Amino acid sequence: MSTAYRTTSADLDPPRSCPGLDVRDLEKRTRLMRIVTRLIAVSDLGCREIARRAGLPTQKISDLLAGRLEHLSLDELQLLYRTIDPEGAPH
Repeated sequence: MSTAYRTTSADLDPPRSCPGLDVRDLEKRTRLMRIVTRLIAVSDLGCREIARRAGLPTQKISDLLAGRLEHLSLDELQLLYRTIDPEGAPH
């Protein structure tokens, strides 16, 4: 007996009428998440040190690296960006 879950197109499509969904905000967060994730990967700082300098819980960094974008606000992502790359400007 197969226990595989059958995926339908309804499972993959985001809800079309979600009142809290701001597409522009989501796009900005996604773009910034990719940038910050790359900066973390090439940084000499560890995740704990980045979290400490940004004043955020280490779990936020773990969420970011795991791709859990819904756990981070745009402000938190910008703070992380400035923490890792203080010379750069957010995109």
